[in-house]
Amino acid sequence: MLDPAVADTRRAVRSALTDLSAGDVVVVACSGGADSLSLAAAAAFESRSAGWLVGAVTVDHGLQHGSTVVAERVASTLSGLGLDPVEVVPVTVGDGGGPEAAARSARYAALDAAADRLGASAVLLGHTRDDQAETVLLGLARGSGARSLSGMPPAAGIYRRPLLGLSRSTTTAACAAQGLEPWHDPHNVDPAYTRVRVRHDVLPVLEHQLGPGVAAALARTAALLRADADALDDLARQALADCRTEDGLDTDRLESLAPAVRSRVLRLAALRAGCPGTDLFAVHLDAVDALVTDWRGQRWVDLPGAVRALRAGARLRFEPSAVAG
Repeated sequence: MLDPAVADTRRAVRSALTDLSAGDVVVVACSGGADSLSLAAAAAFESRSAGWLVGAVTVDHGLQHGSTVVAERVASTLSGLGLDPVEVVPVTVGDGGGPEAAARSARYAALDAAADRLGASAVLLGHTRDDQAETVLLGLARGSGARSLSGMPPAAGIYRRPLLGLSRSTTTAACAAQGLEPWHDPHNVDPAYTRVRVRHDVLPVLEHQLGPGVAAALARTAALLRADADALDDLARQALADCRTEDGLDTDRLESLAPAVRSRVLRLAALRAGCPGTDLFAVHLDAVDALVTDWRGQRWVDLPGAVRALRAGARLRFEPSAVAG
């Protein structure tokens, strides 16, 4: 009899890839942990009937002693599951935005390159419902807006997260049922990382005090907020186009927008001007918004990424600081 956890992971992969055809290339991003390992096993199984060509990439961040050995061991396991090709990709992690953000940037750059190289139609990520709950709590703690609180989308471009509806306990059980031995990343229990403290300290307290199901409720909240954020983002893209002139954005048109739409227009304009999204916060957008709605002669606001929001008369421009200065 098929183990229920194994059935759940296979069903999740099948549902996430219904638009793919036989011969399409699927790449699983696998660290060797229970989440991504169960995902790889499910994708390999489903490919037999669907006809996908399923490979995998293991990113070696080089942040721990022996990481190369671990990566090669994970690659061997993946090959044993029938994934082909399986690549180990070493990366150099910088220091911009903190260690977690820097590792994430290096990882996604490596996955982007691998997807291009392999001609992938989809790259699968092993995030679970528990990861989604942690993301929402981190957004709440940082005072983030609806887009951040909407968590991780099930699909974004080439990336897909089939396991977002499943718990971490399900992926652990799926590995056990299939005789797979996950790698346990020491960073996942290191309290120096904020997400680890949320996982091991905050969520258990909420579950104890409020009752079971908190993670699932947070994930449902993320899904609801994502629908709202998507609708507002669509309005913002159209509003940005309507506000554009030859020499900037029309401040009268900006001021007439609903605040929720205007803030998104300003964020979108700043991102297009070169502001890094990871460093652009509400405090920056509030200052830019004041150039529109509370202008008293102030000329500019300095933004991350050496970008400056500059007002001149009835026009708001986003320019490199060196030019704006």
